[in-house]
Amino acid sequence: MHCSEDVIFMFDRRLSGILLHPTSLPSNYGIGDLGNGAYRFVDFLEKGDQQVWQILPLGPTGAGNSPYLAYSALAGNPLMISLDILYGDDLLTEEDLETVKTTFEKQNSSRVNFDLVIKQKYPLFRKAFETFQEKEDEEYQLEFSQFCEDYRYWLEDYALYMALKDYHQGAAWFQWDEAIAKRNPEAIHQWQMKLGKEMFYHKFLQFSFFKQWRNLKKYANEKNVKIFGDIPIYVAHDSVDVWANQEIFCLDAKTGAAALMAGVPPDYFSETGQLWGNPVYDWEVLEKTNFAWWIQRIKGMLEYVDIMRIDHFRGFEAYWAVPEGETTAVNGEWLTAPGDKFFAILDKELGTLPIVAEDLGVITPEVEELRDKYKFPGMKVLHFAFDSDRANGFLPYNYNDRNFVVYTGTHDNDTTVGWFEKRSFSEKKRVVDFMGGICNEGIHWSLIRLALASVANLAIFPVQDLLGLGSDSKMNTPGTITDNWSWRYEDNVLTDDISEHLKYLTFLYGRASF
Repeated sequence: MHCSEDVIFMFDRRLSGILLHPTSLPSNYGIGDLGNGAYRFVDFLEKGDQQVWQILPLGPTGAGNSPYLAYSALAGNPLMISLDILYGDDLLTEEDLETVKTTFEKQNSSRVNFDLVIKQKYPLFRKAFETFQEKEDEEYQLEFSQFCEDYRYWLEDYALYMALKDYHQGAAWFQWDEAIAKRNPEAIHQWQMKLGKEMFYHKFLQFSFFKQWRNLKKYANEKNVKIFGDIPIYVAHDSVDVWANQEIFCLDAKTGAAALMAGVPPDYFSETGQLWGNPVYDWEVLEKTNFAWWIQRIKGMLEYVDIMRIDHFRGFEAYWAVPEGETTAVNGEWLTAPGDKFFAILDKELGTLPIVAEDLGVITPEVEELRDKYKFPGMKVLHFAFDSDRANGFLPYNYNDRNFVVYTGTHDNDTTVGWFEKRSFSEKKRVVDFMGGICNEGIHWSLIRLALASVANLAIFPVQDLLGLGSDSKMNTPGTITDNWSWRYEDNVLTDDISEHLKYLTFLYGRASF
């Protein structure tokens, strides 16, 4: 599978786009989904002449609701399935929808209440599944069968894993009976027989997600909008990926616990670093397979995104490994990874790929060399540009080439308004002096202008910055576990005035589409 030439060509053009996770879209059902709100957002992007929609990982989230701790690296999050589209497919009734709408009319529409969304949506998913089983629509059934066949390489394990999790009331795989936790072939067969219907149900949910996602992506591509996806370098410990591929992770052989945990050392975001808890890879084992699991993962991602950002790219050169039992990331050590060998094989297998390297944090010359050898664009974040000396690599006058993506801020940053408000007088003055003042529309538009005016091939800004929202609208605060990932924007706030202004600036700074 080689990437289409038009996507590769994007890296040689001046483009811009918006960062927004689908769960942040407006809808009547408590969470952003792949229905009408998503299509209207694509229309907004087209009106504003934005050619890229960047999203966070799409996988099914567990406790904490983080897209970066999903139950699967390749499955989709059922919570994003549009009930309206299921209704349009004659799998739900109007009465079904009204009940859920009424529930969420009383809720805060600027936040996702994940527990309530799960409580309201999953019974309707179950009803849609039962209707689907009785549905006498041969074309629909054939489409489902084809999906199951095409994605069998991950879908079978995923469906069994989720059915087992349901059976064990959400317990992690390493808490199950040893036979199934260790994937004894006889145990696998017995559980497949026992949970066959539940596996069918989880396959139906994935079919529904991917059917809706493919249609949305097709619509976006027809509007000249490319989908910019995100690949977390690590997968969740409690995931089908670890359960089904235990040999490629550093696990305690007896308990299944993470013998070495992923994270980053102390940095800008945290004095004690970030202890993510994911098991790190056993790169020696992966290398012996010619990185088969990773190659398959990249292939899978190319099925539903146009561009990929590899989160924590530096982990392919060296990674921070923290021993089992630690409660912070302080006592870790850097271990070397065979990134050069992996990317050489990836290039040989799949050709030139539209990969962006998330190269923030502790970056060494070796990481930069790996990134540049394969010509992966890196990242610059303007929020980081003003708090050190003139050699700061995030300052626009230090950008020494065009092959990178510039952001006002990312999902891990405060909003631009919140960031600016928290700065001291002298710190604000440094920003204002650099830009020659703040434009009439406010600091958020000033920073958007700075990103658009830069030499970067691609400029991206969170939708919160378009709207001039404060700290209460940020998506995530690294190192914390509460009140993250839940922000949503209100319906109709993305006005024609905003899209027209954005279109004008996009033209002014040479990023308009051809």
